[in-house]
Amino acid sequence: MAQLGLERLVRDQEVPGSNPGTPTILGVKMRYGIFSDIHANLEAFEMVLEAFKNEYIDRYIFVGDIVGYGADPVECISILRQINPIAVAGNHDWAAVGLFDKKWFNQYAEQAIKFTGSVLSEEEKNYLKSLELTKQIDTIGIVHGSLDSPDMFKYVYDLFDAEVCLEESLNHICLIGHTHRPVIFYMKGFDVNYVVESEVHIQDGTRYLINVGSVGQPRDGNPYACYCVYDSDKRFFQIKRVPYDIHKAQEKILNAGLPHILADRLPQGR
Repeated sequence: MAQLGLERLVRDQEVPGSNPGTPTILGVKMRYGIFSDIHANLEAFEMVLEAFKNEYIDRYIFVGDIVGYGADPVECISILRQINPIAVAGNHDWAAVGLFDKKWFNQYAEQAIKFTGSVLSEEEKNYLKSLELTKQIDTIGIVHGSLDSPDMFKYVYDLFDAEVCLEESLNHICLIGHTHRPVIFYMKGFDVNYVVESEVHIQDGTRYLINVGSVGQPRDGNPYACYCVYDSDKRFFQIKRVPYDIHKAQEKILNAGLPHILADRLPQGR
């Protein structure tokens, strides 16, 4: 990424609410740039940040898993720290620094975790250790897996899983990742449903559970990097996609000696 572009992204984060008339975060109308599951895919991450430049973002939110699967954990951590998002830990982040048991990982994910641990500095490992399981900003809650036992990194796949998580949520919106599949669930009264579209107007009297998808390893059949924008003034949430250099990301994975399957799955979006 060009240095000028990164400087712009960092500058916009230095004072929360960089647009005129937004001096603080709490209760202020803002545009949030939201993303999750980078998984050390630098090519995808850089293209998402390029896309954010046109979105007039006031504050970034990261929903976990900087590392794992991909070949560039060091570079991705460096850029993430520079843009300084509100961030939570993912299971790969914690596993890479011994805070989550690798027994829960398949053999390919475990190999990637071992690779990650071998290339990170102590400073980078300490950054991952510093990430908390949950965060809140205004009326937005953030957790990588589910609010039902955040330290177990449970998956939210269906309406039942969504209901369990929403019952634990006290926020108007709860942001999750982990499945690498973007979807918008909502609860109105006792009914839980989902939105077919990739955008939604946030309504009063309704709680939302939004999986923001994956930057670096989508699994919904669309290989493009996924990111989201939430405008709290217009109360409008959008899930967006952007193409990136998949071939380059694949080459890096193979050159790093990581399992072929981690490269092969990228163009399939699986």
